Amino acid sequence: MTQAPAPIPWLAPGAAFPPPEQAWPEGSPAPGLLAAGGALDAGSLQRAYASGIFPWFSAGQPILWWSTDPRMLLRTDAFRLHRSLRKRIDQLLRAGRLQIRFDSDFRRVMAHCAQAPRGGQSGTWILPEMVDAYCNLHAAGLAHSVETWIDGELVAGLYCVALGHAVFGESMFTRVNDGSKIALAALVAFGLAKGVEQIDCQQVTRHLASLGARPARRADFLQSLRVQTAQPALQWQFEPVYWKQLGLACAAAAAPTEHL
Repeated sequence: MTQAPAPIPWLAPGAAFPPPEQAWPEGSPAPGLLAAGGALDAGSLQRAYASGIFPWFSAGQPILWWSTDPRMLLRTDAFRLHRSLRKRIDQLLRAGRLQIRFDSDFRRVMAHCAQAPRGGQSGTWILPEMVDAYCNLHAAGLAHSVETWIDGELVAGLYCVALGHAVFGESMFTRVNDGSKIALAALVAFGLAKGVEQIDCQQVTRHLASLGARPARRADFLQSLRVQTAQPALQWQFEPVYWKQLGLACAAAAAPTEHL
């Protein structure tokens, strides 16, 4: 008979997070659940991510903090650029139709992610308070949007948190086939160019596995996280030449990017 997990602590705003190892284990009602309460200010979010902790809750729930084990990680050198996606990117670049922009409309990307349909889910965890919180984190230079623009229109994108060389993928949306995969490929190409070894994807899914992500022990993830967060902050600016990191030799023919 499985023993019931210990009650999770309730955090006052600004309180320290418990160690990630205290999160509920596999086989519990909510594997990875660590704490509740606290606040979503930029300082709390920065401390959480630096400790391998992230917020995730639905409408009507308190703020819930998680640290999953295993952790889903996408090593940038293991990203699977499938043939069909490679062909799609190559065609768009050669035609001068594709632009990758960083941070040109962070709030709109988050709003689209909140509206994006999720398989088997009737609602969203990207609530208005989450949008405001990550926009504040973006204003602090610690959250970024990776945007797919085709023919001058924002058609897909993702947003992430970045501390030093540690990158944490959060959510994505698309309005065209492969649009969000193009954004992820651009993030991987940028990461390879800048020395980012991995992108944290938090939870194990079949879709992420198809792109090369693999589960890793939380202890190993936390050890690598300490090294990555100690690195200098990245300059979040995408250049077409970065596509060469993925073997797309036509990068020089791409339309110039726009960024802030």
